[in-house]
Amino acid sequence: MSSVRVFLSFDLEHDRDLCDLLLEHVRRGASFAIGNRSEGGAIDDPWTQRVRSRITASDEVVVICGAHTDAAARVSAELRIAQEAKKPYVLLWGRRELMCKKPRGARIDDGMYSWTADALDQQIIAVLRRSRQSHVPEGMRRLPQRP
Repeated sequence: MSSVRVFLSFDLEHDRDLCDLLLEHVRRGASFAIGNRSEGGAIDDPWTQRVRSRITASDEVVVICGAHTDAAARVSAELRIAQEAKKPYVLLWGRRELMCKKPRGARIDDGMYSWTADALDQQIIAVLRRSRQSHVPEGMRRLPQRP
């Protein structure tokens, strides 16, 4: 089993089939595991607390973007929680044949990545690696070499 645990965020009303496709990808041997995923219900305090604890327990968040993701309140709430928890996330272009939209709250410079098995595996590992880069204290940095 993979050591990278992913929280999968998606629009339950429109993109459940995309969730199933991604779960199938993971079953065939992806470089990550789905630890938790979106759940239905009203966005109230108990829902928020459950989702926050599940996102916090994950290493990264994958957001499957579809044609209606910009109007999916739960996806936007999950993204906001991930941002507050400083969890790295990947926006995934879910449907090749449609114009997919980012969830509300996504940063303007957040890219949406094509969904191919190799690209997704590589992007998850790259985003996680960037988020784990350690801070080098000022006194420990290398001095620029003189010509």
